[in-house]
Amino acid sequence: MTKNQVTPWEVKGNVDYEKLIEEFGIKPMEKLPEVFMKDHFFRRGIIFAQRDFGKIVEAIKKKKKIVMMTGLMPTGKFHLGHVIVAKQMIFYQKLGAKIYIAVADLEAYNARQINLKELRKNAIEQYLMNYAALGLDLKKCDIYFQSARSRDAKKSNAYYTLASNFSRYSTFNEFKAVYGEITPGKMNASLLQAADMFHAQLPEFEGKCEVFIPVGVDQDPHIRLARGMSQKMKDYEFSQIASTYHFFLPGLKNGKMSSSDQMSYIALTDSPKEVETKIKKYAFSGGRDTLEEHKKHGGNPDIDVSFQYLKFLFEPDDKKLDEIEKKYRNGEMTTGELKKITIDKINAFLKEHQKKRELAKKQIEKFLSKP
Repeated sequence: MTKNQVTPWEVKGNVDYEKLIEEFGIKPMEKLPEVFMKDHFFRRGIIFAQRDFGKIVEAIKKKKKIVMMTGLMPTGKFHLGHVIVAKQMIFYQKLGAKIYIAVADLEAYNARQINLKELRKNAIEQYLMNYAALGLDLKKCDIYFQSARSRDAKKSNAYYTLASNFSRYSTFNEFKAVYGEITPGKMNASLLQAADMFHAQLPEFEGKCEVFIPVGVDQDPHIRLARGMSQKMKDYEFSQIASTYHFFLPGLKNGKMSSSDQMSYIALTDSPKEVETKIKKYAFSGGRDTLEEHKKHGGNPDIDVSFQYLKFLFEPDDKKLDEIEKKYRNGEMTTGELKKITIDKINAFLKEHQKKRELAKKQIEKFLSKP
């Protein structure tokens, strides 16, 4: 039996979200203004919890300066799980937020033993190109690598100084309490991530502003540790970072997607045949063992990966989604029919996305050379 485990580096077993809300001290998502409910991630409860998000809502209402901070690990292919955060970046950008994107190449270098040149190439070709193709305006983003924050010496010095100075405000025992097993590499990664989260507020960057981070709940230990260090630091009066938490998009086999297992995810560069094969062969089904049982007792869309992909990403119409759910639950729709709907919708999306991805190639490099 797989032991349940949720850490920033590994997720095993079934995730008990209610238990994690209590354990991590986060709160269920509160009632939000109508502009948020137009987005199906909020409307369908896919973004389910938050910490201090009320002040971000107020800042958006009053059109104050806000930064949405996020990061990417430049290993493996960009897959459907990554689209969840990308869509949120696009949503908040349209609401006026400036997007900060940290490429965690130093963390990847230490954790995965991949050279920095290869990590840079993967960040550009897999992540940034897909962000642009999905609709993110890179001109309004601050995109940087942890290994080279900025060509502007003042900015770069401020960032690395902050990362170093944060080390004064935490202890080995605090790291161990948050992460369990701890190594120098994990400690270094956490200090850099703390700087990623807070440095937008420094005068060398945006100055006084509100910052928030949308994450899967597995990343909350980084946030808790960074918040704790910032509260102790008196060198600069930081506004505490806020955060939101979304459900994991399940992997094809109903676990968390793994970059090391290409049959656990659908990449945005997959061909129509690859999508069809992966969904038909690997997508975990909520259907019954036999057609007779399925028609009599119905399927379970709550655990069916094909239905979850429709809910998270590929069926924007709530009424149509409800209809599919009802038919599957009462046995009118078979697993094969549900998979066919999902395959068709994913391939229609990827056909257009891959065209946009080719157009995005010319946009990328110039944004990385900015100071």
